[in-house]
Order: sequence, then C-alpha cells, then structure tokens
Amino acid sequence: MTEPTVAPYKQLRRPTDDRIIAGVCSGLGRYLGVDPVLIRVGLAVLTILTWGTALLAYPVMWFLMPEEPRPAAPVYPDPADPTWGQPPTA
Repeated sequence: MTEPTVAPYKQLRRPTDDRIIAGVCSGLGRYLGVDPVLIRVGLAVLTILTWGTALLAYPVMWFLMPEEPRPAAPVYPDPADPTWGQPPTA
C-alpha cells in the first residue's frame, strides 16, 4: 500500500506564488474552488456595502491563515568546484 502524497482534507493556506498583498483572497479562492478575482471583487463590494467594516476581516485572515510551505530550493552545482562543467564519471 502506498502512502498518500496529499493531505486527506483541503487546507486553507495563503499561497506564495499567487498573491497581491498577502494571499488571503487567493487562498480563499483555491479553498473554495473559485477564481481569486471573484473573491477580491466580493471583498471590495462587501467593503463598500459595510462602509469599510468588512475590510477589517482581511488582516484577521492574514494573521490566522498559515502560509503554504515553500518548495525546496533546487541544488545547483558550485562553479568553484574543480569538477564543475565536466561530464560525470560512471
């Protein structure tokens, strides 16, 4: 039996690659399965309708939503290594 490679449940996280300010709307969009632009427009409309009160939810969500873990950095060869640029020996 193989181990699952993803979590068995959806996780509400702020992405590191698709953000405008902090990634709150993008994270909500990914979690709900909708375009983040719709979440951003909805937040703007809600902010106007509530005279700015809804905008207080953004920093709260920013604080509460964890950030996605960053992918591991690729390992590049060191140009100072004397064997750099030479074909690998078998």
